[in-house]
Amino acid sequence: MYNRIKAVLAEKNKTNNWLADQLKVNRTTVSKWCRNEMQPRVEMLFQIANTLDVDVRELLVSTKK
Repeated sequence: MYNRIKAVLAEKNKTNNWLADQLKVNRTTVSKWCRNEMQPRVEMLFQIANTLDVDVRELLVSTKK
């Protein structure tokens, strides 16, 4: 499964630890998001997008082609 959070972090040259610090969440939580072991709540998804300075839609994988 493709993970957009992990991909955007790489594109922005940012780390999981950096994102965890910015969002004030546990580093393990971000790691689980990036490994698709769990997904962030919608509210958190918007915070992630804001922190990474991307449109929230860039963090989602389209279900339509």
